Amino acid sequence: MKNILFKIRNRVRLSGTNSVSISNGARVRKCDISIKGNNNRLIIKNGVNIKGSKIEINGNNCSIIFEENSVIGENCYFSSREKDTLISIGKNSMFSRNIKLMTSDGHDIFCGDKRINLAKNIIIGEHVWLADSVTVLKGCNIGNGSVVGINSLVTKDIGENKIAAGVPAVEIKDNIHWDEELTFS
Repeated sequence: MKNILFKIRNRVRLSGTNSVSISNGARVRKCDISIKGNNNRLIIKNGVNIKGSKIEINGNNCSIIFEENSVIGENCYFSSREKDTLISIGKNSMFSRNIKLMTSDGHDIFCGDKRINLAKNIIIGEHVWLADSVTVLKGCNIGNGSVVGINSLVTKDIGENKIAAGVPAVEIKDNIHWDEELTFS
């Protein structure tokens, strides 16, 4: 029954031999999910809440993994493309709206006979907060407990417990921590 409800609540297109694993405790609604190729994996673990986003896997041996209790805002875009690429979202992370994560540029660029823009993994640590309209490009890792400010473009790694912001994003504060609960005094 859950499989039928999943397909009714989401637009799902699958081609090839692939694996989709969605925990019974996950909430996935109004998403556009496309998986093409072979040996690809989409894993959405317990407590994940994702609505109105696009998830795209196009290639072979690619994966997108949403770890436990992560909250993904509307109109986010996750693209794991080409071969052997991974997008991993750590536990208890929080994404606002309009977030983009892409392991590939989408088109090959060559210098002579050598391709110079290979696809690369994106690893988001645990308890990471990405504010509205953040874009994370291929090859970037964001450390546990970090925050990336609104409209930022992440082009290189961000360490643990940092605030980063800007285009391109740079670390502007360290040794921070954040809490999902807002308190006002």
